[in-house]
Amino acid sequence: MLCWRHLLINKTANPVAKFWFFLLKSCAYGLALAFVLIWFFPAINFSSLTLFNTSSESDEPAAISYAKAVRRAAPAVVNVYTRSTLVDPRSLRPRTIERQELGSGVIMSSQGYILTNYHVVNGADYIEVALQDGRTLEAVLIGQDQLTDLAVLYVQAENLPVIPQDQQLESQVGDVVLAIGNPLNLGQTITQGIISANGNTGLSSRGYIDFMRMDAAINRGNSGGALVNSNGILVGINAAAFQLEDQDIQGIFFAIPYKLALNIMQKLIKQGRVTRSHLGVAGDAVVNAAGERLISSGQRLYGLSITAVNSNGPAAEAGLQVGDILLKISGKPFSSVQQALNMIAETAPNSELALTIDRSGQIITMNATVRELRR
Repeated sequence: MLCWRHLLINKTANPVAKFWFFLLKSCAYGLALAFVLIWFFPAINFSSLTLFNTSSESDEPAAISYAKAVRRAAPAVVNVYTRSTLVDPRSLRPRTIERQELGSGVIMSSQGYILTNYHVVNGADYIEVALQDGRTLEAVLIGQDQLTDLAVLYVQAENLPVIPQDQQLESQVGDVVLAIGNPLNLGQTITQGIISANGNTGLSSRGYIDFMRMDAAINRGNSGGALVNSNGILVGINAAAFQLEDQDIQGIFFAIPYKLALNIMQKLIKQGRVTRSHLGVAGDAVVNAAGERLISSGQRLYGLSITAVNSNGPAAEAGLQVGDILLKISGKPFSSVQQALNMIAETAPNSELALTIDRSGQIITMNATVRELRR
């Protein structure tokens, strides 16, 4: 057997000795290096060091999921069932029939107030809501507003789940949204899409509707359900679908923005109805004093060019004429048609507004007393 001393003496003469000397020297250096590392760097985790790639499926990125948002919001979305009786128009003899409809609703407060659509509960003799925890409750209609297609219901119950809300949240085009409701009475269903537009523009005597457009599918029974963002926070109330008959397309879907819905709900709870003021005019959005129409959201609004004036309305009494361009309301400029409509509609009936207009290049101000919009 070779000994250490023999290897040192014969390491240059014997190839076997050379091999054993190299091996022993390498081991010695390795042990010395390990001792230095352990002594001076005790925090090193040697168990995490691997010589081979041991990656597995667990190292893949987490799958995109909206499960957390659904868990937060879904319990507060209820199924709404209505019953009503009406005279059968097809019968030769007077005969009443019972009609049953379905929709969805959103629990907005722990006090039992629920938002749904006007068209879901309009004319109903009996309204029932079904919670996701299995409870069924009779609901009372507090108030409804046809123009915004909203209605407020009330149920008396404890431990009601409330939809997450943030009044400071500003939804943007491109935000991911989830529509939660009870389509076709199949049970609670979630559809997903993005916001494609925050509102419509266009001034008329019955304006004020500011629907949000998106591509999260809404079918019969989804109406009145919740539209939430990817964090489960309410951004709108599902309302309607625009689809062309005999065309195999998905269509465009609409929701009432949260802030508008909340405003209407508070008025219905407090007053039982919604009051709006009007000027009695119609007009187009324009980009300059020459009256060129605004055709793109990228253009800056100059004002509203008046195209029609109701002869018996507040605007006519104040002296507003076709061709005038409305620039400011009570000294405040507006950045969109919808904002102008809101400023007028939110003014208390019989209040006076100062209207700044451009009339053939001359800037003048006139006062108009707005009146309640009657339907």
